[in-house]
Amino acid sequence: MLTDLGRVGRWLEDTQLRVDQFDEERMEAFLIARHEAGQRWIPGSRAMVPLLTYLRETGIIVAEPASASPLETLLEQYRSWMVRERGLALATVLRYEKTARRFLREQATIEDVFAPAALTGADINAFLLRECDRVSAGSAKGRVAELRSLLRFLYLQGIIASALGTAVPPVSGWRLAGVPPTMTAADIQAVLDGCDRSTAVGVRDYAIMILIARLGLRSIEVARLELPDVDWRAGELIIRGKAGRQDRLPLPAEVGEALVAYLSTGRTSDGARRLFLSCRAPRRPIRADLVGDVVERACRRAGLPAVGPHRLRHALAGELLRKGAGLVAISQVLRHQDLATTALYAKVDLTSLRRVAQAWPGGIR
Repeated sequence: MLTDLGRVGRWLEDTQLRVDQFDEERMEAFLIARHEAGQRWIPGSRAMVPLLTYLRETGIIVAEPASASPLETLLEQYRSWMVRERGLALATVLRYEKTARRFLREQATIEDVFAPAALTGADINAFLLRECDRVSAGSAKGRVAELRSLLRFLYLQGIIASALGTAVPPVSGWRLAGVPPTMTAADIQAVLDGCDRSTAVGVRDYAIMILIARLGLRSIEVARLELPDVDWRAGELIIRGKAGRQDRLPLPAEVGEALVAYLSTGRTSDGARRLFLSCRAPRRPIRADLVGDVVERACRRAGLPAVGPHRLRHALAGELLRKGAGLVAISQVLRHQDLATTALYAKVDLTSLRRVAQAWPGGIR
């Protein structure tokens, strides 16, 4: 919030406005100004609510908050529907809401009049075409799912007369068409060795990365780990995965030793249930994006190109395959629900593929 407060302060100075004039309307103007300036990170409207609340509680802003606009009212209903009826995770709700806000602003507002009932298939196609020009194929596929969710909600609420969700065109892209990027075992070890385990931060970062490198945990799974999830007697680790799924994985000695070293740094002094906490005050559970920062910093220390945590997960699958593990076993370690997802890693086993490859017809190649 302090970072946002600084940005708002500079914007108020540039626009010659007083702090007590900052309200919902000027908050929207601030966000639009950052967007037009080409800023890479722009907070959403909900991220600015704590700032407005604080300014009102301290008496800096004395005016009552303006009544919610029709767009904000509809988005609030959509948010509640996603949580109550669909049971979506908070991160998914925020992503879907962000796309819904942009789509409704651009396609359902005609001459400053909010009219979602007038939406047509042409509006959907126009929005998707713009999205496909600026994002990757994978992100564009995400937009399709997000749009279909919004249009399903609008239809069920009687806001639109037709089930326009069926009019959302799919984005071309072939599953398993690429080769998963990976890393060598030597690179993985170099990244792990780059952690300075003489410091509390280094001990924590090493424990985080070894969970990913040896057990293939996702970032969110690392962030969700709680103290009772480590079953020391059984030598198992409980993983809280997608859609509330829980799995048990064996706890290798190397991983267990790293966790013991981290817990010995005094991390439990505040009584928090989460396993991994921030190292600076206030001590609080880490977020999933911190896991990505930890891996990127470790890569730079090792002199390697910065990669995300999922690259270590790919590397684990490739290493298991090279050591003779079957796809079913790899699928169980990575906790894939569909074996076809694991089959993608067969492409990285070039040695085995050469043994089964057919001769090129018509001569040597």
